[in-house]
Amino acid sequence: MPSLTEWKVPPGNQPRAADYSFDLDRVLSSVVGLHSIIPSDAFSADTLGTERAGNGVLIEDGLILTIGYLITEAETVWLHIGDGRVVQGHALGVDNVSGFGLVQALGQMDIEPLPLGSSAATEVGDRVVLGGAGGRTRSVASHIAAKQEFAGYWEYLLDEAIFTLPAHPNWGGTGLISNRGELIGIGSLQLEREREGKAEHVNMVVPIDLLKPVLDDLKKFGRVNKPARPWLGMYSTEIDNKVVVVGISAKGPAARAELKAGDVILAVAGEKVTSQTGFYRKLWSLGAAGIDVPLTVYHEGVTFDVVLASTDRGKMLKAPRLH
Repeated sequence: MPSLTEWKVPPGNQPRAADYSFDLDRVLSSVVGLHSIIPSDAFSADTLGTERAGNGVLIEDGLILTIGYLITEAETVWLHIGDGRVVQGHALGVDNVSGFGLVQALGQMDIEPLPLGSSAATEVGDRVVLGGAGGRTRSVASHIAAKQEFAGYWEYLLDEAIFTLPAHPNWGGTGLISNRGELIGIGSLQLEREREGKAEHVNMVVPIDLLKPVLDDLKKFGRVNKPARPWLGMYSTEIDNKVVVVGISAKGPAARAELKAGDVILAVAGEKVTSQTGFYRKLWSLGAAGIDVPLTVYHEGVTFDVVLASTDRGKMLKAPRLH
């Protein structure tokens, strides 16, 4: 396959070593390229593809932190180091709540881990670097544009995500590096926002503080060792203070209940919901995965009640293969 780092960030967006008090090149050497292969019959293959590429950050000897969707159900993982070497990796696990994923390198990497900082200590306006595999020419000099709640259509919610500007064009698994040279987040998405009448692209970054309580569990068990949240297999969005279904995951609880795109979720367990965040919080407050979830739904002029038997999303996925 072609190199994962043939492209370059526009020169005006690249970080300059003189602008930082830490050794920029040494810090960026901790960021590696990541390439994963997923079986064609995997649950996530249709939505995320069978070949995924992005970045990861060495946080301990042989332990790579990345964004989970890059390695979900991966049977093969390759790590591309800045000096051109390629090392095989093993997908240890994914935390569906934060979105983090962990990979264990199966060979010697000979690079220094990047220390973890505090995402809570950051402030809007702080100068940061979004580090990509390949050093300065594949990294972006950025700043924190916002810290705020983020709801994803795939039953995902962060109380305080970090948003950076300008955006990294190969954002998945990038390392958000503070002005102290520490890792404070992992790149997840690129989003468009409207500002002063103009559209601009920002990156949504998962804060590193969400890793610290779950890191040991991910290393030992491949997932967080506590009951999973109830999952409905429903893609939704918020339109005019309404929670609207925009897609249904095959074989999930919503599909079994025959819910359809265009349905409007009016209430959960009799409690009215008017926002995506409100919908998720009410859903998760009912109990652990497996709980029955009563919904009130509006569809083409008809309002009806339906009960979904929730499940653990992790049980729909192929477990990492042991090497």
